[in-house]
This record gives sequence, structure tokens and C-alpha cells, in this order.
Amino acid sequence: MPPARVVFYLATAGVLLMVSRALLVGPPPFAWSAGATAGYFALVLGGVFFLRWRIFVDAVVRGPRGARGVALTFDDGPHPRWTPRILATLEKHQAKATFFLVARKAEEHPELVRAIVDAGHTVGLHSYAHDRLFAIRRSGRVRADLERGLGVLERLTGSRPSLFRPPIGHTNPVIAGVVDELDLTVVGWSAAGRDGVASAHVDDVIARVCRDLRDGAIVLLHDAPERGNREPAAVKALPVILRTLAAERLEVVPLGPWVEGT
Repeated sequence: MPPARVVFYLATAGVLLMVSRALLVGPPPFAWSAGATAGYFALVLGGVFFLRWRIFVDAVVRGPRGARGVALTFDDGPHPRWTPRILATLEKHQAKATFFLVARKAEEHPELVRAIVDAGHTVGLHSYAHDRLFAIRRSGRVRADLERGLGVLERLTGSRPSLFRPPIGHTNPVIAGVVDELDLTVVGWSAAGRDGVASAHVDDVIARVCRDLRDGAIVLLHDAPERGNREPAAVKALPVILRTLAAERLEVVPLGPWVEGT
């Protein structure tokens, strides 16, 4: 069990004990109870915002113990201009990656989905609509979005995706329950370039990713902006990252076997 989840369970038990004591004996000192409550809510929010803590979801955030190589993943595509550039760079370096696609965009560009699959890459789901408020939606809406996205990608690729990366990486117990029911594996990351923001600079993206390159790393990059048509910094950063991997004798490996081995 992830350490952060153990802390969360212990904190939840502590809150319940505090409430029970308040009912049976009387409220504790205000400063103490206020501090404990604030700390608990901070822990809950951390579980929502930081997927790598794995408080609510059993996410794969790196390769299993003893894993060799590095797995590359791309979010927010496909895009008619930038996804082909990413694919060309990967082909040049004979590297395979996993593309977590926004199914709404996939519907608009089915030829790009076929190009990804034909090149031997893996397709995962990044939701249908990439709703930024996904983590506060009710169960029915979360399920409807994921089922619609899965249906689109299955129709375009011929197989149902088994991998899912939540929009913005936010999770909660509702998303965890729906993902379980749909038999999806949540995939996080251990190295991120933060290239999805408009202010991202190529050199900064390269530095952030290369700092965390080691056996078992899962790298998060973007082959498309979340919205609009601006060029993601990963388009120019990827060749340097791939050359760095080669120089450090780190092989680019498929994500699938890691997921099956966790």
C-alpha cells in the first residue's frame, strides 16, 4: 500500500476519534482541532492533485522493482500538425511510446489515431472531453465521459484501451470507483517536463525531464496543447531527450509490460 494512503487512513481514523471524543467528552481546544482539520483537508487535496501519492487510486507511476529502461508517454493529442512531428522523431530514434488521447480530438482526426497504431505505439484514454473539473464531477458524469471515450477509441483502433490517465492527473474516490468498474489501469508519471503550459521553454523542459531519467521512469510529455494550436515544447525537446537517453544507455521501452508486472 502506498505510504501516503497509509497516512490518509491513519489521519481519517484520527479525525473520527476526535469527533467521537467531542461528542462523548467535549470538544478539544480550538487551536488543536482547527490545526488537525486543516491538516486533514490538506492531505485530501494532496490526494486529489498529486497522482503520484496514490491516495485514492492504484496508479502506475513508475516501472516495477528492477525495471530497466524508460517509458515515454504523450498527453492531449492528437493534433494534425504536432502529433506527426512527434511520430517522425520517435520513428527516427526507433522508439515506441504511449499516447493518452483526448477522444473528442481523436474523433476529429481518425487518420492520426491510425498513424499512431500503425507505427506500433500504444493508445490510452485521456478522457473524452478533457474536462478540467473532472475531479469534482459526479459518478454518472465521470462514467459517461469515460465510456464515450473508450467507445470512440475502440472504434478507431479496433481494441478497447486498458490504460487511462486522468485529465490534469487529478483523482478522487469517485474516479477510482468508476475506473475500477471499467477495468482501467491508471497511469501516472515520475518525470514531467511541464511542457503542457503555454509558458514552457524548451530548455527548461529538457532539464526537468533529464534530471529524472533513470531506469523505471515514466516520462510525461505532450504531443498537443490542451486547447488551441500552439506548438508544445516537447516537439523540440524530444530529440534532445532521446539523444540523452541514448548517451546514458537508457533504452526506451514499452509501457505495457510494466503495467502487467505491477
